[in-house]
Amino acid sequence: MFAVTILGNNSAVPAFNRHPTSQVVTMEGHNFLVDCGEGTQIQMINYKIRRSKISHIFISHLHGDHYFGLIGLINSFGLLNHQQDLHVFGPSPLEQIIELQLSVANTVLPFKLHFHTIDKEGVLIEEEKFIVKCFRTNHRIECYGFLFQEKKKPRKINPEKAKQYQIPSSFYDRLQHGEDYIQKDGTIIQNNLVTEAGVKTKSYAYCADTKYDESIIPHLQGADLIYHETTYLDNLRERAEIRFHSTSRQAGLFAQKAGVAKLLIGHFSSKYDTLEEFETEAKEVFPNTELALEGVAYTI
Repeated sequence: MFAVTILGNNSAVPAFNRHPTSQVVTMEGHNFLVDCGEGTQIQMINYKIRRSKISHIFISHLHGDHYFGLIGLINSFGLLNHQQDLHVFGPSPLEQIIELQLSVANTVLPFKLHFHTIDKEGVLIEEEKFIVKCFRTNHRIECYGFLFQEKKKPRKINPEKAKQYQIPSSFYDRLQHGEDYIQKDGTIIQNNLVTEAGVKTKSYAYCADTKYDESIIPHLQGADLIYHETTYLDNLRERAEIRFHSTSRQAGLFAQKAGVAKLLIGHFSSKYDTLEEFETEAKEVFPNTELALEGVAYTI
């Protein structure tokens, strides 16, 4: 399953039973925690996210509503005798902050805690079936978004066609990876005669905090799902610009220009007690928009 579960969809201050930013991306049997605002571990309990499944945490930037829950979560892992290595990706000061908090409490963790400094765009994790990349966003301090991508699926073999061309089963793996088959007389059997394209790969982009910036688009062009912040409604566009945030209409325009399939909007300002107008405004520009609601898992 490839999905994203929203744990927190509010901006700096918790309000109206909405919590600071946090979400879990489920992909290829892994659970990746993306940002860890205050209250994240309580939300994980509320929505039955198994902490033991979390081995990688990505922190977009060092504004408190995106990482103040991290030390509490790490401490809970320790108290619960978590054994699996934990990998934390984030801007360079994060390691110093967490290590200081652990040190003053004389906390000794029962697992290895690995910090991976993010200081440039590029690949963070690459495994056989997926890849995770980061890209810069345009915020008040250093900030990164994250792109989760499935790797290209193997081609699907047509067994009847393969037998027709007398291709041995021992060559099937190479067919799946796009190779042509050469018969004993030198005849080349082109791969597309005996195979079909594999299942389309999917991708999800978390755009973190950012003002409207089209230079981000190449990093997530054509994604199946993106999460873009909409801190304000469009009548406060000037305030959004000053504070390096975006409006609902701008998020819709960004999704439209990026050619994505679906848009989730979140990071709502605590000045708004209801959210319906955010969705209405974004849909006027990009119809396939949904509010990122806490506790909901969105399949990619």
